Amino acid sequence: MAWQVSMPQLEDRLQCPICLEVFREPLMLQCGHSYCKDCLLALSRHLDSELRCPVCRQPADCSSSPPNVSLARVIEALQLPEEPEPSVCAHHRNPLSLFCEQDQELICGLCGLLGSHQHHRVTPVSTVYSRMKEDLAALISDLKQEQKKVEEHIAKLVNNRTRIVNESDVFSWVIRREFQELHHLVDEEKARCLGGVEAHTRGLVASLDMQLEQAQGAQERLAQAERVLEQFGTESHHEFIRNYHSLASRAELQQARPLDGAFSPISFKPGLHQADIKLTVWKRLFRKVLPAPESLKLDPATAHPLLELSKGNTVVQCGLLAQRRASQPEGFDYSACVLASRGFSCGRHYWEVVVGGKSDWRLGVIKATASRKGKLGKSPEQGVWLIGLKEGRLYEAFASPRVPLPVAGRPHRIGVYLHYEQGELTFFDADRPDDLRPLYTFQADFQGKLYPILDTCWHERASDSLPMVLPPPGGPGPLGPPQPTKL
Repeated sequence: MAWQVSMPQLEDRLQCPICLEVFREPLMLQCGHSYCKDCLLALSRHLDSELRCPVCRQPADCSSSPPNVSLARVIEALQLPEEPEPSVCAHHRNPLSLFCEQDQELICGLCGLLGSHQHHRVTPVSTVYSRMKEDLAALISDLKQEQKKVEEHIAKLVNNRTRIVNESDVFSWVIRREFQELHHLVDEEKARCLGGVEAHTRGLVASLDMQLEQAQGAQERLAQAERVLEQFGTESHHEFIRNYHSLASRAELQQARPLDGAFSPISFKPGLHQADIKLTVWKRLFRKVLPAPESLKLDPATAHPLLELSKGNTVVQCGLLAQRRASQPEGFDYSACVLASRGFSCGRHYWEVVVGGKSDWRLGVIKATASRKGKLGKSPEQGVWLIGLKEGRLYEAFASPRVPLPVAGRPHRIGVYLHYEQGELTFFDADRPDDLRPLYTFQADFQGKLYPILDTCWHERASDSLPMVLPPPGGPGPLGPPQPTKL
């Protein structure tokens, strides 16, 4: 059987006739009408006569009125659980069972047939609910993914921060250690300078003390001679004349005098000018903070066919044309060059090359990928960084364009310092180990492995057959007659 009563009508029939509110603890009178318990008790207290039903006016006994249990259960069922008011159309009072896709509104069936939404695309609420639930689930999933990414990003930031702090601590320790070493080196140089000054002073003072002792001895002898003469002068005339010839001769008196000649002062010249102390110490410290000299050897596989290696592949010079060998795949076939057996692709390195009295030579570094066939390219653009001497007169750096170098004297030993990461290649006059004099510095963005290269310039000056030497660390690098190595 279908229900014909709407919710508003049902609420009207469940109202107490006295308070006009939904029944609260309803009591049923003998006549069958029900009232709220509190309403009946209040009404009975204010009446002087007997209680009569407000609806039918029949006599009623409030004390014998039982609770209307059935009515109370109906009210309880309608109120629990508390739900929001049913969604009904404000115009047609019908359930909102459709969703207008165009206006994004909930509507009833009559709105879709007769109202303003009759030509719009509509979808059942259940379908829209399922679709929106899926969209919501997808959105929640996306949010979780984004949250996961944010968490990963936060973890990376935290790790990065921790790494930065750790690296900073390590680098600070390195700085403290390096400065301790610098302080130690400075203290050593300070002690060395002071020791030199003290030794020089001791020598000068000893010389002056010896001269002073000699002069004081002469002074004492002169004073004694003066006393003898003065005493003789007090004698009588006869005694004076009689003994005069027994006095010391003038030659003997001359021996008691100090050396003739003007006083010649000694100057304090320690060999180190006050204004040059910082520069001199800096030069010595610079040599000490350079990397230890590399112990390099030459690679026979890269040598030009005319070159001969000797003394454990540390000396190179041009051989006889009649002894020319076949060119090797890794070797130079035109330029009289040879590479070191070790290459460098990182770090700081220092090595030296003894060029002696050669009038023509070139040396530096070359890329591992640079061409070794044909005439050697001599520019940084071709992967070669060189300095050299031409005809015993012109020192030049093979930059673009070439740079003449104002070299004082004629260095016999050249130092090469490579700082790979900083992109610096510096050449020094290394004849004096404690006073390296910079000749030229290349600035470049080094890529790949670099090899030390020696160029004997044989094709340009065939008469210059003097060798080039890679000396052992700290060694003098002698240039005696080489013992050829058969390649």
